[in-house]
Amino acid sequence: MGSQTYRYRVVDVFTTQPLEGNPLAVFPDARGINDATMQRIAREFNLSETTFVLPASQPDYAAFVRIFTPYKEMKFAGHPTIGTSFVLLDEGKVSRHGERFVLEEKVGGVPIRVEPGEEPMIWLTTPTIQFEKIYDRKICAEALGLTKDDLLEMNPQVLSAGIPNLYVAVRNKGAVDRAWLDLRGAASLKDGDGEALCVFVFTPTPEGAYSRMFAPELGVQEDPATGSATGPLAAYMLRNGLLPKGERKRYVSEQGTKMGRRSLLHIQLADGDAEQGVEVGGHVTPIADGTMRI
Repeated sequence: MGSQTYRYRVVDVFTTQPLEGNPLAVFPDARGINDATMQRIAREFNLSETTFVLPASQPDYAAFVRIFTPYKEMKFAGHPTIGTSFVLLDEGKVSRHGERFVLEEKVGGVPIRVEPGEEPMIWLTTPTIQFEKIYDRKICAEALGLTKDDLLEMNPQVLSAGIPNLYVAVRNKGAVDRAWLDLRGAASLKDGDGEALCVFVFTPTPEGAYSRMFAPELGVQEDPATGSATGPLAAYMLRNGLLPKGERKRYVSEQGTKMGRRSLLHIQLADGDAEQGVEVGGHVTPIADGTMRI
């Protein structure tokens, strides 16, 4: 049986600097690739995620985007959504003059907004955010190799915008940088169904937050930039009084710096209120093009 050739792009998301941010592989036309092969391709690239673009199921959507980590398919993820949006715009598959469109993902429709400029910023609207289970501070600290005194007083809590993440607030950047989650630690922080959680560690800053995210049981030891977790991060910080004071509506989460992949994730609150909606935005830098024969 003959092989088929598929084109792919690699982009760095949430950065204007090549080889920083969160890398993403995008297959702009994935027609003909079956589910099992998509998963194997994602494992081949071994990036946080790889996306596959297919025709949308209805005319209101610009495209159907499937998102895979090296180990599983995701209903929704932020940096793949923003990186894929950039590729669709760059290749003319979405009108360059259209400032808004909607991508179809397993979670449903994800609205995209393009903020024009010399280096356009692409924004996604975070799906509805749910506040879920609260976790013990001491157990979370031990799982992360920290002490209870390293954590801020509010309880760690799971929030979800399609993907459940456990948010752990710590006192300073030093504690964020010392944190580490291995498989043993991850096993102590599963959800009520025994499923692995992504664990998001952060400290408040004058700009917003300084953050890291661990998901070893999903095949992602540390993620350089997690757009799907950043909307819920803003909601958690707002509810616990951790956002900078004042009338600001925009904040920045700096993530990935400790691992040498500094990423800047921009946050926009609707009317300053996370309950009314959160947009997460960032820049995208293209770095490679290629073909794969399978």
